[in-house]
Amino acid sequence: MRLVFAGTPEVAVPALDALLASDRHEVVAVVTRPDAPAGRGRRLVASPVAERAEEAGIEVLKPARPRDEDFLARLREIAPDCCPVVAYGALLPKAALDIPVHGWVNLHFSLLPAWRGAAPVQHSILAGDEVTGASTFLIEEGLDSGPVYGVVTEEVRPTDTSGDLLTRLAFAGSGLLAATMDGIEDGSLKAVPQPAEGVSLAPKINVEDARIDWAAPALRVDRVVRGCAPAPGAWTLFRGERLKVMSVLPATDREGLAPGEIVAAKNSVHVGTGSYAVELQWVQPQGKKPMKAADWARGVRIAAGERLGTA
Repeated sequence: MRLVFAGTPEVAVPALDALLASDRHEVVAVVTRPDAPAGRGRRLVASPVAERAEEAGIEVLKPARPRDEDFLARLREIAPDCCPVVAYGALLPKAALDIPVHGWVNLHFSLLPAWRGAAPVQHSILAGDEVTGASTFLIEEGLDSGPVYGVVTEEVRPTDTSGDLLTRLAFAGSGLLAATMDGIEDGSLKAVPQPAEGVSLAPKINVEDARIDWAAPALRVDRVVRGCAPAPGAWTLFRGERLKVMSVLPATDREGLAPGEIVAAKNSVHVGTGSYAVELQWVQPQGKKPMKAADWARGVRIAAGERLGTA
């Protein structure tokens, strides 16, 4: 099939690579988000998918909005058989959905109908899921509600951050997406409607969602820290300033600390929660680089009874 691939961030690149390596399909163009400002200089930078496509000598389309008539006209000229999608980052209008013969097929990082939305991996970790995965489905106008072509499962490890899990799913899902293209092309694969039961939503995680509630149980604190890593990053307040909490370890043998209470030893820092304590591993004070929690505690000289989470 003639494919137009749509995607934007680094997590979409493995799927693009898998399709470029296929001897059954031709990726004739890529659709990605427009260049965005990045770095201290805020200069415009192309998306990782755009960079990879340019390396491969493929036409790159960067519509400000997928409903723009210039973009739709070019897509009609290209006349793709199918448009595989991974984390493109913009809603596709019906005018675009109707162009390819076999539609737009999305690789979504959950086992649909669970975790429909922008942040499925983060929500899977926040919820304490033991197994998640990726699904390929035919995009329709509803939110991640189209019929499913295939799935692949992935165990959620106890120490996974959302970044760890998303990286594994990106590579596992790339094979699933390529296989889905094969099945659509030879007619062996039919999309199956999603069940009405088991639907859950995964909206984007905002900064306030990433604020740690030290009155919550230690397992919840651990999930928030892992689920929000690397972005937007779990955080708390210390002496009125924001402190990013990059990693913790539940410490089941440490009880009796009040929620947020800090106890610093030579090589460890423990903080009380609504159950047992957690040990801080890495933190990032406001305006500074990440550092080991014990080094941070020595620098700020924790006083007896001081707490995290209060102004």
